Amino acid sequence: MGRFTEEAKQLLRYVGGKENISAVSHCVTRMRFVLVDPKKAEIDKIEGLKSTKGTFTQAGQFQVIIGNEVSQYYNDFTGVAGIEGVSKDAVKNAAKSNQNGLQRMMSNLAEIFLPLIPAIIVGGLILGFRNIIGEINFFDNGTQTLVDISQFWAGIYSFLWLIGEAVFHFLPVAIVWSITKKMGTTQSLGIVLGITLVSPQLLNAYSVATTAAADIPAWNFGFFKVEMIGYQAQVLPAILAGFTLVYLERFFRKICPAVISMIVVPFLSLLLSLVIAHAVLGPIGWQIGSWISDIVNAGLTSDFKAVFAGVFGLLYAPLVITGLHHMSNAIDLQLIADFGGTTLWPMIALSNIAQGSAVLAMIFLQKKDAKAKEVSIPACISCYLGVTEPAMFGVNLKYGFPFICGMIGSAIAAVLSIVCNVMANAIGVGGLPGILSIRPQQMGIFAVAMAVAIVVPFVLTMIVGKKKGIEAQENKEKMDAGDSQVKLKAFLSGKVIPIEEVPDQVFSAKVLGDGLAIEPSDHVLVAPADGEVSVVMEGSNHACGLTLNNGMEILLHIGLDTVEMNGDGFTSHIQMGDRVKAGDKLITFDAEKIRKAGHPTVTIMVVTEAAGAEPVFHTGKKVTANQDVIVTTE
Repeated sequence: MGRFTEEAKQLLRYVGGKENISAVSHCVTRMRFVLVDPKKAEIDKIEGLKSTKGTFTQAGQFQVIIGNEVSQYYNDFTGVAGIEGVSKDAVKNAAKSNQNGLQRMMSNLAEIFLPLIPAIIVGGLILGFRNIIGEINFFDNGTQTLVDISQFWAGIYSFLWLIGEAVFHFLPVAIVWSITKKMGTTQSLGIVLGITLVSPQLLNAYSVATTAAADIPAWNFGFFKVEMIGYQAQVLPAILAGFTLVYLERFFRKICPAVISMIVVPFLSLLLSLVIAHAVLGPIGWQIGSWISDIVNAGLTSDFKAVFAGVFGLLYAPLVITGLHHMSNAIDLQLIADFGGTTLWPMIALSNIAQGSAVLAMIFLQKKDAKAKEVSIPACISCYLGVTEPAMFGVNLKYGFPFICGMIGSAIAAVLSIVCNVMANAIGVGGLPGILSIRPQQMGIFAVAMAVAIVVPFVLTMIVGKKKGIEAQENKEKMDAGDSQVKLKAFLSGKVIPIEEVPDQVFSAKVLGDGLAIEPSDHVLVAPADGEVSVVMEGSNHACGLTLNNGMEILLHIGLDTVEMNGDGFTSHIQMGDRVKAGDKLITFDAEKIRKAGHPTVTIMVVTEAAGAEPVFHTGKKVTANQDVIVTTE
């Protein structure tokens, strides 16, 4: 039996059983499910499992956050469920059945750009570094740059343009390749078509605006002409050309005999897509892209730009939830191509920072909640580095108010950014490192906007969190313990004795931890405090473990050597992962059967993890279950 077998059984039950699972896979930290009916998933119970750190739904997938041990958990789950796992791509495809048309389109767009994001980020960082050494006048009383005074750095500045040019000028090559890769057609043809869009034989896209119409070169076919214009950094022409190639190749493969398909299909697909791209789709895509960038730029430069920025900053985080935010990559790149920079991307970076700051506040509010911090700390770090999903789905949306506080901070920071005309030269890392992509002369004001995106969500989340009692929830319902004291009530009625008097060397020597025991006068074991069932001895049902709300972990063991009874005389009322309150029934037992089997009925409670508290055990008295206090902390 695997380490997570028991929890896997419960997870299977809580997601609706085997029949409700269309596909399952896992990534580095998460189990990824495609559920036949997502409404059948019992989210509260799933999040109550000990190994589960949260859940969220994205792009039609129900995802359960496990952590670094997810591969072992996944193996145990598929073994229990009798389901053969599939690849992540297969899960994505299956998940599209849970998406509407718009979501599927956005999902496809996201999958096209996803392989390109690392290169785009690197390009943005490189351009940001070139800005610092080549555009900011640090020397000679603010008159010269590092490049001006050093031949070495001048060489670095020139050399690094190789990367910047490759990433952005030749972006259409990567886009068309990515489309053919995603759609399962010939990737080499995609690369060739992409190259034909940015060939040096063509008039560079950046030179079109400064070239007279009569001077633009063209291919003359006698009865019509096609302008020889390149599409450097253009997004929509590349997307349209790529899909044209894909569907032409699929069409010709269907109608062409296999014996000649190796020659005919590539030739006709590439030639026709090339003609269509340059004669029809390229100009159309260019025009549409220009319209989009003009509209967005008009909004960002109009008299109402502050309103536009405020709305965008407020709503960008919700767009991430829907997947519509992936469209911003295309818009940003079009803005860069048309205007030499983008004022949209700085607001996206600020939104990411704002959501991360809301999580940072939750870390402070839940500083004593170890399980919460397992999710919130990595989520905060990744959010500050531009990856927002763990923060939003794992923390902010779970509680609601941090998400809204982040949105408010993002809106205020976005207004400041746009009013001060902050512009990025390129897309960078959408978080704190994003400042490297900002134009040098505007880095200072962007740093102020970053400070707003950090402080406002943090302060708002702290205020609302304290008002909602989030701090109290770290050790919630401490059973009248006061500010720092926790009280555990009697788990049985009977006489309390020191653990040293238990006639078992393991317990009396405190091998498992300190504790106490009760000579029972009743037959129902109850919870001494609120918490979560962490262990149930299935089969024998003679013992269980609880993790209390203050983090303390306890073991309750009925009788000595009662495991030998194989469950005879014991009835469990709980399952692992259940939430219990003080006084809830845990296990019912037959004391007479235990004695007849030759075992003592003394029932032990061991504190296996004190969670930083100092337990004080009150023994030598008779107690009533769920009334008298037997343990306090100092």
